[in-house]
Amino acid sequence: MPRRSILLFAGFCVMVAAALAFVSFFVVNSRERASEAGFVETGTGTAQIGGPFQLVDQDGRTVDQTLLDGKWTLVFFGFTYCPDFCPTTLASIEATERLLGDKADDLQTIFITVDPERDTPEALKNYLNSEGFPEGVIGLTGTPEQIDGAARAYRAIYEKVGEGDAYTMNHSLTVYLMGPDGQFRSAISHDLGPQRSAELIERVMARG
Repeated sequence: MPRRSILLFAGFCVMVAAALAFVSFFVVNSRERASEAGFVETGTGTAQIGGPFQLVDQDGRTVDQTLLDGKWTLVFFGFTYCPDFCPTTLASIEATERLLGDKADDLQTIFITVDPERDTPEALKNYLNSEGFPEGVIGLTGTPEQIDGAARAYRAIYEKVGEGDAYTMNHSLTVYLMGPDGQFRSAISHDLGPQRSAELIERVMARG
């Protein structure tokens, strides 16, 4: 191959490599920024999170996914025996609601247990009435099969650890923001903090 052709080919390769590096950098950093903001989407732009469920609330009433209709909703999976993340997250949601002001009137919180063996409707009711938690949190329980179905719909992960009365539950910590149409809008990291969570919720609400 003539020297001029070799140089042109080498130059072309360098340009292609630089372009690929730029695209990779842009994509990676965009995803990192989205993750830091607590927002998660699929590659199609629509996150496949949420769906049908049938559970029982803390008053013993059977409810389903229509519970989300007409309200912005924070959906969170946890359990009443949780020693740290669950009470911390619920307290953070309470602080977030205070920062939202009047906008919090359009927001409800649903707490779905991953420990139906211990979390009866009565246990949920007593737990969610604890001081420092948001007012009006809806607690949901059900059979192990019903809980598993709801967790699968929201891609929540949980597992029982230990045996006997001393067992605990490992579970994912994401809070899911659902729109008034019952569709997923954004994921909120458990450690995002009340201020940034309120800002994120306000932005998503403004988009509708």
